[in-house]
Amino acid sequence: MNRRKKIVTKFQKKDKRTNAKLHKSNKPSYVSKAEREKLAEQESNEPQVTQE
Repeated sequence: MNRRKKIVTKFQKKDKRTNAKLHKSNKPSYVSKAEREKLAEQESNEPQVTQE
């Protein structure tokens, strides 16, 4: 029984890992503080166009 349980759990772990790779997270990717500051600076430097 012990050997069979080890084999079954091994395959269950493998299935779980492959399943996790198929379903990507909705979590946004990490953006460093320096990168955020750079993006904010670029946005502030661009001329803002207003439509009248």
